[in-house]
Amino acid sequence: MQIVRHRYDAVVVGAGGAGLMAALNLAQAGVPTAVLSKLYPTRSHTGTAQGGIGAALGNMEEDHWEWHVFDTIKGSDYLADQDAVEVMCREAIDCVYFLEHMGLPFDRTDEGKIMQRRFGGHTNNITGEPVRRACHAADRTGHMILQTLYQQCIRYGVQFFNEFFLTDLLLTGDPLDPATRCCGAVALEMRTGILHIFHAKAVLFATGGFGRIYKVTSNAHTLTGDGCAVAWRRGIPLEDMEFYQFHPTGIYKLGVLLSEAARGEGAYLLNGLGERFMARYAPKLMELAPRDLVSRAMYLEIREGRGVNGKDYLHLDVRHLPKEVLEKKLPDITEFARIYLGVDPEKEPVPVQPTAHYAMGGIPTDVHGRVVVDEKNTPLTGFYAAGECACVSVHGANRLGTNSLVDILVFGRRAGLHMAQFCREADFPPLPDKPEAMTMERIRHLLNNTDGKWRVGQIRRALQEVMMDKASVLRTGDGLRECWDKVRDLKGQYAQVRLDDHHRAFNLDLIEALELGYLLDCAEALVASALNRAESRGAHYREDFPQRDDANWLKHTLIYRRDKGHKAGDAEVEFRYKPVVITKYPPQERKY
Repeated sequence: MQIVRHRYDAVVVGAGGAGLMAALNLAQAGVPTAVLSKLYPTRSHTGTAQGGIGAALGNMEEDHWEWHVFDTIKGSDYLADQDAVEVMCREAIDCVYFLEHMGLPFDRTDEGKIMQRRFGGHTNNITGEPVRRACHAADRTGHMILQTLYQQCIRYGVQFFNEFFLTDLLLTGDPLDPATRCCGAVALEMRTGILHIFHAKAVLFATGGFGRIYKVTSNAHTLTGDGCAVAWRRGIPLEDMEFYQFHPTGIYKLGVLLSEAARGEGAYLLNGLGERFMARYAPKLMELAPRDLVSRAMYLEIREGRGVNGKDYLHLDVRHLPKEVLEKKLPDITEFARIYLGVDPEKEPVPVQPTAHYAMGGIPTDVHGRVVVDEKNTPLTGFYAAGECACVSVHGANRLGTNSLVDILVFGRRAGLHMAQFCREADFPPLPDKPEAMTMERIRHLLNNTDGKWRVGQIRRALQEVMMDKASVLRTGDGLRECWDKVRDLKGQYAQVRLDDHHRAFNLDLIEALELGYLLDCAEALVASALNRAESRGAHYREDFPQRDDANWLKHTLIYRRDKGHKAGDAEVEFRYKPVVITKYPPQERKY
């Protein structure tokens, strides 16, 4: 197998908002930087973010970043680290103005200020009423962020390696040894099948989430947990993996997202009886309650027989909104309903159901983006993570709407600035002998296993179905144990998977097989963590433990894979815990 070697001070893996924000700040600091992406950068998943960036500019009405802090902590069901949330909400304002100065075309008020809209869980902390905090560019905010940051990265000379698939992280030793450094990454060039070794002083993972473990999801096909799985295989823990958010309004059966921006502009949720059922669950905020509450309410309405026509969906109704609002502020949402369902939202309600959307957990980091490896927050020198693949933790048990874009911007920038300082002071660590060995072993096994009994598509479908049935919005101990057994069986089948294409160049059969391995690892970590946490908090709802239990579970979960090997189906897991950082806001019951 042909191997090509590169050397850059900084390597960023992933070209979504977090990766591009980090790369731009590195390049502006004069640090030679490479970005590896398995997609063309402007196709990254940040581009699908519709609603806006939460930042307390106060352009439309009174608002304060401290209100944003409280809303985020309350929305997280008090599991977010409050010091990190304060950093995020305070710096969100500066990040919005940074993007404005970089050229992002925000919508404007008549006075020329950045326009803001309401979003779920965004409140005036005094009155409890919704507040306009989401800064937006129609319902294409993420698309505009990507275009703006990519253009600026090109301007500052960032080197892009597009359609490069991450296969390994390179370390000088055991990640739990304080002397160990991160020294690079390995990637497969999809077009040619050539392996590339990237030697670096510092590496940032910004590889996004893993929503493709579920059958119905808003996530792109490419969101397969690459960074989380690669780090976990190298002995780095994953944090709070049990918390996975379901967005209330995915297009029925397809999962394509209809943004919360619709409800922010005044859309209703209706059950099969035509009732605005959220009055039973969140009488003050109604449809603008946090996502975990709305998704759970929808599941309960359907289970109690109030789905539309007795089926497992409800309605999103925008018929009462002015046509001008639909055309100017919600053009993508309106078009999605017409294209995917053949439904004209101006004339009829749109069938929706909760859709797997966002991982609150991931690779643990501090507020500088440094990956930490234990309950004492010990950093792994030279390794950084930001965005959905990371867990700072600012989202706790449930992410507030718009905070995903805030997270990638604030902590992408912070990681880039810290990496730049680190790269100026550090030298290149040595590469291990045969840094490509682990990748080559895995690829050869997949390409040469001609007697395998199982196909990639079979295993992936089975995984997505059992995760949707047993580990989604409503969970039980019995269901999670059944799911755990099934995931372990599927990992065993994966060891006997067979490919049809055995060529090196542009082998998507191989790429999908590698991605399936990552999905299985992420699912295994999620289910084990969900089974371990015997309480309900935020997006993790256990019907056999329906109450929040602060006395025993006000803490973060770290899950380790203990064999650090790469064979499927034989890993064991270990849990450790670290305390939640509380500054000003003692935990209390969530009421909306």
